[in-house]
Amino acid sequence: MTVSRHVRLPLQFAGLRLDQALAELFPDYSRTRLTTWLRAGAVRVDGALAAPRLRVRGGEQVSIEVPQEQAVPLAPEPIALDLRHIDDDLLVLVKPAGLVVHPGAGNPAGTLQNALLHFDPGLAALPRAGIVHRLDKDTTGLMVVARSQRAHTALTAMIAAREISRQYAAIVRGVLIAGGEVRAAIGRHPQDRQRQAVREGGAGKPALTHYRVRERFRAHTLLQCNLETGRTHQIRVHMAHLGHPLVGDPLYGGGLRLPRGASPALIAALRAFGRQALHAERLAFAHPFGGELLRFEAAPAADFLALLATLRADAAADVERA
Repeated sequence: MTVSRHVRLPLQFAGLRLDQALAELFPDYSRTRLTTWLRAGAVRVDGALAAPRLRVRGGEQVSIEVPQEQAVPLAPEPIALDLRHIDDDLLVLVKPAGLVVHPGAGNPAGTLQNALLHFDPGLAALPRAGIVHRLDKDTTGLMVVARSQRAHTALTAMIAAREISRQYAAIVRGVLIAGGEVRAAIGRHPQDRQRQAVREGGAGKPALTHYRVRERFRAHTLLQCNLETGRTHQIRVHMAHLGHPLVGDPLYGGGLRLPRGASPALIAALRAFGRQALHAERLAFAHPFGGELLRFEAAPAADFLALLATLRADAAADVERA
């Protein structure tokens, strides 16, 4: 049994090979799997079979017949959702820390996907119950979810074409003097399958993060990060690559490090903050049907705000001592 996926290639994809374009549009599938489907004749471009290395012009209509794999059916679960927008085609919500987006190894239930199926049983007809992008388990903030097949197709293409603006707040270790950008390809870590890493030489996918300094403390910095691409763990990997990992990051933070002269309150706050200090604070995009510009903002979670308050108090006390 297969399910048909239809999408128009963004104009920005002009010059890419077809297999590269499909990898951008369908990040949930590996490049190997997509290439296998291409060679098996499951992919058509403007109605015709195409080779993986076909160079695309942008604007072509692509159809792909995705084999449906047998899986344990997901059960709807009455998990509360913080909804900020609802219409017939999409919804916008704020994900809390600790909520996994969809089931996987070690997380068979209790996920956002289970919650969405309880909120709207009709989402069972869509891939991943309408989820078109992800946040890590312990990252908080705004997400958009499709509620119709046409919205799922449109939002997937908009994300690939970088037409959905996503802005994050992050607390990192160390003091940055100025903002900038990190342009470094990201791929699976060669030794640790749980991690991503900066991978050059074709081993990773292009990734670009813009960042600016919002507030400096004695030994930490509050950053604003804007994504041009949406690779797995992108901000976490890029900030660690700069030498300024996110506070509390269990994968890329290198363990707890207490700044010299930290107050007892700051030491306690840093020890208690058991997740990466990352929050998706703004989301903006044109509604795929009608073009209305939608903008959303969400304040960080209480633990993030409490850590900021402690960092400010520690910085103020240092100024007074000087």
